[in-house]
Amino acid sequence: MKHGKLYLSLFQLCLLGAITTAFTPIPARAQSGSYMSFDFPGANKTIASGISPAGDIAGSYFDANGKNHGFLLAGGEFTAIDFPGAPASNAIGINPGGDIVGAYLISGVEVHGFLLAGGQFTTIDVPGATLTFAFGISPGGDIVGAYSGADRRPHGLLLSAGQFTAIYFPGAVDTNALGINPRGDIVGAYEDADLKTHGFLLSGGQFTSIDFPGASSTTALGINARGDIVGHYDRADAKIHGFLLSKQ
Repeated sequence: MKHGKLYLSLFQLCLLGAITTAFTPIPARAQSGSYMSFDFPGANKTIASGISPAGDIAGSYFDANGKNHGFLLAGGEFTAIDFPGAPASNAIGINPGGDIVGAYLISGVEVHGFLLAGGQFTTIDVPGATLTFAFGISPGGDIVGAYSGADRRPHGLLLSAGQFTAIYFPGAVDTNALGINPRGDIVGAYEDADLKTHGFLLSGGQFTSIDFPGASSTTALGINARGDIVGHYDRADAKIHGFLLSKQ
């Protein structure tokens, strides 16, 4: 059986999410500010998945031939991000220093994570893994993501100071680490034995499950320095909704 989000396409992985811990729903209100739509020139689809404090944006697009590329939008200028020799690349996360993480595809099924820093690409592969994805990067360069090992199930990962640490939500059949803040708090998603998706927070070595009240599935995608968490959830109406879980 294919478990979890690791078996989605690279394009879909840009939209990952999952969570447990009830909180009071936030009243709906109109979002103030101005909206700006943008598309990578000539692209059929454009997805923005990460933004730095300076406003630089990392994401992915499909060109007219259906090929998947990453991109950086900085200073109003687009730059395509393609891992050398890879037929498909996704840029997913960016930190304040402009370092970008993502994933690239080789030979149709072989997926590797990458770091783009100082104009240089570095492959990220968990030793012995068949698939590795990099989703988020902290200001200090710690990277979170997911990998699939011999058991063909997704496990979360933390890459810090050159060392990999596996992240397993207790009792979960799969775990994905999706976001990290400057303190090293990690958020992500896991599937339980019934294959229901929940979000999670890993802080100070302790896991907390995150479930939006009444949701059929919850995903935590990002966490800021204060500890506010964002993500999305599904309900019986088959719609996907965003959420903010504010730090008390």
